Amino acid sequence: MRFQRWVGTIAAGAALFLQLVLFQAGAGWAWTGKVVGIADGDTITVLRDGHEQVKIRLYGIDAPESGQPFGKASKQNLSSMVHGQSVQIEVMDTDRYGRTVARIFVDGEDVNAAQLRSGHAWLYRQYCKTWVCGEWAGLETEARSNGAGLWADKDPTPPWQWRRDEKGSSTSWVEKFLRIPVQTDHGFRRKLTTDSRGK
Repeated sequence: MRFQRWVGTIAAGAALFLQLVLFQAGAGWAWTGKVVGIADGDTITVLRDGHEQVKIRLYGIDAPESGQPFGKASKQNLSSMVHGQSVQIEVMDTDRYGRTVARIFVDGEDVNAAQLRSGHAWLYRQYCKTWVCGEWAGLETEARSNGAGLWADKDPTPPWQWRRDEKGSSTSWVEKFLRIPVQTDHGFRRKLTTDSRGK
């Protein structure tokens, strides 16, 4: 009976170890690839194994959008560090758009931290939840104090707020058409389309 328990315990331990090894291999963290594209200051495309293109969202930071002040500067700063370079990818998560969320390293330098240090990104506190986020908060504070990058602006708009504002201000052409004011004898009213009865 004891022998069977002993064998069972060893088998369970071996299975658990094998699952852990397979999980880590499947997770893909600590893989290396070449940067072949820069979408903006926090999103890159990396060529993995010489043929698979992987979209990477930099973990824990949020860079200005292309339509925002410093959006182009943020993209250029990131490009100057990693474009065409071999980078190490430490996978943290997958976002709702299916992008790999990761920390990026080039020649041992933490690229995510570099974007914060140079004032080309905000710390994305809503999603930055690991031990390194406290250290990164200090980098953001230092960049703000020095007026680096986007912090040269006295009151920069965080990209998450900018996206919300842009989404709220965008309306379809149908909604805009239905809201055209038309002058009448009694002031203004909203112009409506003809209903099914032709009125």
